[in-house]
Amino acid sequence: VQLQASGGGLVQAGGFLRLSCAASGGTFSSYHMGWFRQAPGKEREFVARISGYGGSTYYADSVKGRFTISRDDAKNTVYLQMNSLKPEDTAVYYCSAAKRLGSMSRGESDYWGQGTLVTVSS
Repeated sequence: VQLQASGGGLVQAGGFLRLSCAASGGTFSSYHMGWFRQAPGKEREFVARISGYGGSTYYADSVKGRFTISRDDAKNTVYLQMNSLKPEDTAVYYCSAAKRLGSMSRGESDYWGQGTLVTVSS
């Protein structure tokens, strides 16, 4: 599975962005999809995930109520709508795919995209 993330950029605090991650080479609907991020000098952290075959979602507390993850299985794409952005959301955002939720929860997804940079100015 190849993952291609896009949609990052520079935005002012309080603004919004929508990230996209297009997948190819696998049965997209069978994968649990997630977004992680890594800020400068910090470890990669979980942001949100959406399950395959049903689409249940789960969010990190830091983004709950501001970010929304969704998927379009017909387009093999997962999205991350980010509203009310804060400077602390600045990071490289990575999409990932996993066959098992447990793997994703441990940050051990099967496949990773190349990352897209989100910068939120104050």
